Amino acid sequence: MPVDISSHKHALGFIIAVVFIDSIGFGIILPVMPSLIMGLSDTSLSGASRIGGYLMFTYAAVQFFAAPILGNLGDKFGRRPVLLYSLAALSIASLFMAVAPTLFWLFIARMIAGIASSTFSLAYAYVTDITPEEKRAQRFGMIGAAFGGGFIFGPVIGGVMGEYGPRIPFYAAAALAFINLVYGYFALGESLSEEHRRPFDLKRANPVGALLQMRKYPVILGLGLAYFLYMLGDFSLPSTFTYYTMEKFAWSESQIGFALGYAGVFMILVQAFLIRWAVPRFGSFKSGVFGLVTLVIGFSGYAFATEGWQMYPWLAVASISGFVTPAFQSIMTSQIPANAQGELQGALSSLNSITSIVGPLIMTQLFAVFTADSAPIYFPGSPFLAAAILTVICLLIFIPVVKHFRLTELGRT
Repeated sequence: MPVDISSHKHALGFIIAVVFIDSIGFGIILPVMPSLIMGLSDTSLSGASRIGGYLMFTYAAVQFFAAPILGNLGDKFGRRPVLLYSLAALSIASLFMAVAPTLFWLFIARMIAGIASSTFSLAYAYVTDITPEEKRAQRFGMIGAAFGGGFIFGPVIGGVMGEYGPRIPFYAAAALAFINLVYGYFALGESLSEEHRRPFDLKRANPVGALLQMRKYPVILGLGLAYFLYMLGDFSLPSTFTYYTMEKFAWSESQIGFALGYAGVFMILVQAFLIRWAVPRFGSFKSGVFGLVTLVIGFSGYAFATEGWQMYPWLAVASISGFVTPAFQSIMTSQIPANAQGELQGALSSLNSITSIVGPLIMTQLFAVFTADSAPIYFPGSPFLAAAILTVICLLIFIPVVKHFRLTELGRT
């Protein structure tokens, strides 16, 4: 049984703040990263995109290995100290990025940020500890809303502050993390009692172990491949949108920030309202197909847009892809026994982590190749066209697999 400290009025609020700040910390740097890289490396926007891809690769790769280790440390020492140390590291990493004199120090800062930003799983574990089972779904929903809200406000804040200098948003991110650290130090209690702790086991910290366990479920292999391709294409937006709009439309940091915030609002609306209406009526399969088709249309619109204003309707269309992940989750969880659901979620988490490592690297390199002076064809929309093609291949796998296993009516009431 979890430790019942749910009466502690500050605990849940603090956890929501941790997730919100983590999400802001990711989004706040998106509009200003190209300017910061160009200032440190004296390179073109095309060259900056290549370096930006390496930075995102570094961040995601460190996070991939750090997340299960931090989770296991939380099981051994308790959630509170690991969360607080992570917030301290996040504040230091943001400050490092604000004052980094060279690219080398920027990479070091992103590595520290990758470790510190592995707190999302710890946040879920803390909420599980303090919440009765019947209330967990509601509180997990609050965490998801905090993450989405942070991604709305982060780019907007970063874009506005970036007009005064590319380093200003990093000072703000450092201050937010430090304020949350001080608040947590005085307000946050420990959620995991001594009798429920366990020794640290490096084998449990294996980030690919759960992924390998899914080999015994053929339907999951097919759906997992389709989901991987979908996620790979989906990373084209956070990894290249800033570079693309600067290159093609000469957008400023604030214009980029407001556009990403606008996209975030639509994503929240889809997830909060449209999914609850559509899935019971049409089922997970049709909802997923619809979401993937709109994503293909949105990516194609990005790739071939000729004016900056055209990005706004395409961002709205592509937001309907919010159907896709719940559709995959619904279908896959229905095919796994109850005692293997944890393994499935671990596998999907590993799959997300892998795509977050390779996706930005692929997309930024594509942008760099097709915007360089030596490019065979000048086509800054190449990452989005590649994403559209990946999504079409995803559809060509998803539809036959679902029909073969007769899963087309799942989720429909």
